[in-house]
Amino acid sequence: MELRHLRYFVAVAEEANFTRAAARLHLAQPGLSAQIRQFERELGQPLLDRGGRTVTLTEVGAAVLPHAKAALAAAQRIADTVDEFTGLLRGHVRVGLISGAATEEFDVAAVLADFHDDHPRVAISLTEDTSERMLAALGRGELDIALVGLTGADLDPGLGKQVVLDTAVVAAVAAGDREHGATIPLAALRDQPVICLPSGTGLRGVFERACAAAGFQPLVAFEAAAPPLLLRLAARGLGVAVVPALTAAEAAAHGVRTLRIVEPELRGQLALVWRTDHPVAPATKVLLGQLRIALGDRSGAGRQSRPEYSNNTGE
Repeated sequence: MELRHLRYFVAVAEEANFTRAAARLHLAQPGLSAQIRQFERELGQPLLDRGGRTVTLTEVGAAVLPHAKAALAAAQRIADTVDEFTGLLRGHVRVGLISGAATEEFDVAAVLADFHDDHPRVAISLTEDTSERMLAALGRGELDIALVGLTGADLDPGLGKQVVLDTAVVAAVAAGDREHGATIPLAALRDQPVICLPSGTGLRGVFERACAAAGFQPLVAFEAAAPPLLLRLAARGLGVAVVPALTAAEAAAHGVRTLRIVEPELRGQLALVWRTDHPVAPATKVLLGQLRIALGDRSGAGRQSRPEYSNNTGE
């Protein structure tokens, strides 16, 4: 029995599909099928039922699966322990990042580059996606670390977090708008066209949760992935943009003025998130530590946005 057979079996069992499992393992599907058949012949029992549209576990396969996972985890812990004693880091760290967050304030690229210089045998992959999809990917074990926007909903108890930015959420209208004062109650947005970030982003989640608590569903007329475009649409009078806080200079540069949302006030947060419910590989542990130091902890600072965040990110 070889570890690769266990790894192949677990992948097919989790994906319930040979094609998806082969893509996950970077193997050709016929080769994967042949390896699984060889494993079954070695054990003398079928582990998978291939009769339907999806691959399911036989009774024997279901009994074997937890032991296969445990064996793979034990083998990984052995390798990690040896690496820690020798001071050698290797492996693969998968990082997720909300679109536009790699700014001067959140210079993730510099952290990754420094880490690569120190640990060239560690492969790093970087993915940009919405916060919602990255949190799901963390839960499935497809990402190791992610920088996401928080919606205010409770995170999976198996995830740890460190807030790296806390900012007010405001409404932006055209600079010449005289209909609104300096503040706007959330309920006043009930019947107004709203310009907002896409679904799945942290800021959109904060806004929609607050609207639901107030008893209405917002009328989202326009949505875009970056606050600068939202501000340009608001500047042309197409609606009220819901964006991170702006300085007076930023608002003037975009041709808008901002209104403080009240009753209730809204805040957006960016956070580093990682898994805490299983052992973390040494490479992931080191990179996470470097990211936490570089991005800082603003969970209790009540900190307002800086220009780079306001202009480039919003998830």
